[in-house]
Amino acid sequence: MRCARDRARIWPRRLAERPLAPRDVAAAGLCIGCGACAKGDEALGWDRFGQLKPVGAWAGERRRGFARVCPFSPAARDEDEIATGRFPDAPERDGRIGSFETAYVGHVAEDAFRAMGSSGGMVSWVATELLRQGLVDGVAHVAPADPDRDGRFFDYRLSRSEAEIRRGAKSRYYPVEMSRVIEEMRLTPGRYAVVGAPCFIKAVNLLSAEDAVLGERIAFTLGLFCGHMKSARLVDSFAWQLGAPIGTVRAVEYRRKDPDRPANWYTAQLTLADGSERRQDWWHLADGDWGAGFFQNSACDYCDDVVAETADIAFGDAWVEPYSSDGRGTNVVVVRNPELRRLVSAAIAEGRLALDPVDAAFIANTQAAGLRHRREGLAYRLRIAPPRLPLRKRVAPGGGSLPLRRRLIYRCRRRIAIDSHRVLVLARAAGWPALYLRWAKAALRLYEALAYLRGPLGGAFRRVGAVWRRKGSDDANHALRHS
Repeated sequence: MRCARDRARIWPRRLAERPLAPRDVAAAGLCIGCGACAKGDEALGWDRFGQLKPVGAWAGERRRGFARVCPFSPAARDEDEIATGRFPDAPERDGRIGSFETAYVGHVAEDAFRAMGSSGGMVSWVATELLRQGLVDGVAHVAPADPDRDGRFFDYRLSRSEAEIRRGAKSRYYPVEMSRVIEEMRLTPGRYAVVGAPCFIKAVNLLSAEDAVLGERIAFTLGLFCGHMKSARLVDSFAWQLGAPIGTVRAVEYRRKDPDRPANWYTAQLTLADGSERRQDWWHLADGDWGAGFFQNSACDYCDDVVAETADIAFGDAWVEPYSSDGRGTNVVVVRNPELRRLVSAAIAEGRLALDPVDAAFIANTQAAGLRHRREGLAYRLRIAPPRLPLRKRVAPGGGSLPLRRRLIYRCRRRIAIDSHRVLVLARAAGWPALYLRWAKAALRLYEALAYLRGPLGGAFRRVGAVWRRKGSDDANHALRHS
């Protein structure tokens, strides 16, 4: 009998051509909850793990059109195919960051864009500049929502003024879906820009290719570099650790900026119904190491796009020195659209943007950990845990020759991503937050021992690694002597 891994390799074409239902993708753990598949009365709802998934009768309907617009469908075009069609004349091409016109590092120099954003202010500035110059009539982006009215802390909205865009500044590590704004753009004539994570931008491009109205009206896509997406349960964890009943939380800030501290010293802040605020540095939280994967969406384990390769322009944080120590925030920017290259170049010449040109290697270095997890780590995950649906990935299954510690790190991240949701659900049902918090602290200690070789466990891993390497060297010498 063939194993699941063999079936995924041998039968991808047959399975890819089969009509899919949204529920098929969700059942395979590949639904990111973007909402590209929903329209009209169709809806996404919350599952018990705080993720948005298709709900209702339509979620079980098998249709070929859906398979072409879902970013994780085996029938959808991959990032390389989309980018080749959208940026055929791009002068630069790099396997890590895709096709592009030019790349920069720096920040916005005008007004308060930099101070208001989580990083260098470039996302809000470009969105605002597109409105100022009349290149778009509205910008679809994520902004705070009213949890009492909307049942969530953040949602997509269509902003038509600079003030509305500025209210949506800063990072949002929260599930959102864009079906409502997509329908609004479909029904309302005009030109629009869409801001989103790589998988969302991919979905927008796939939709635009299928829907002529959207293809005409969506003029620009603004991508956000992405490590992975979190579930709504991260807010529950924040509330428990900051001593705030979740029912009293009215606003969440994931990255509160402090110019006097390094940019990568994240601080989480909750605003409560009485107007008071609770905050805590991430490194003091039980689940505060981003790379460990707490509350990660399962689809993120099978994504190979870190830098929004299908977006007209993409933005990330400059996670290298001296920029990562600058608490005011610094962006890296990858420009793929010639019109946006001219827009950015003009603003640099006018002194409105403080950007310096960089090459692909610099951009890749700022995202080295994410790229390693999405390429090397993805190859290993495809080998040990292929999903029930075949995947169309630019990374082949592999990783069998990785060092033992790297393989353990990838396995540990995967278990944390899965079990953090399960344990928190149990803790909520039992009314016992300590159940989750004690588990999270233990899981984080194990992960840090593996990843950073810290503490007694880290020392043990160092010794095991030394024995492992020595054994490998002895085996190699033995093979050479007998070859």
